[in-house]
Amino acid sequence: MTTIERVIVVDRPVQAVFAYLSDFENTNEWDPGTVKTTKIDGNGGVGTRYHNTSSFAGRESDLEYTVEAFEPGRLFQLRGENKSLVSHDIMRFRDTGGGTEVTYRAIFHFRGLARLAVPLLKGQFKKLGDNAEQGMRKALFKL
Repeated sequence: MTTIERVIVVDRPVQAVFAYLSDFENTNEWDPGTVKTTKIDGNGGVGTRYHNTSSFAGRESDLEYTVEAFEPGRLFQLRGENKSLVSHDIMRFRDTGGGTEVTYRAIFHFRGLARLAVPLLKGQFKKLGDNAEQGMRKALFKL
């Protein structure tokens, strides 16, 4: 298991930040690791499914994400899966009185032979987290 966590504080209202980040297709704008995300079905709430193609360590992979938790202004959680990976993306939102604090956590569980590569990719995971934080921060400040 590998975890990436970042905390971002922006001077934007929690409702606007939540609305933007809980539309998972917006990863096309803020997540540099995303090649493309498209909604498969659903209204954005629990049970909504997305197809995501991401690039990591020079390789592209496809995952199907499903929204597992949707609590406006508080929590947005998805589970992504393919044959070699299960990913949990969890975003918690807190109204700071003058803006929003977002805690973004991505937890990766690798399956099969992919597990063997995890120790070799430690630096790549840090870079992934740093790039996602920068992209999210930049997009949120434009809201």
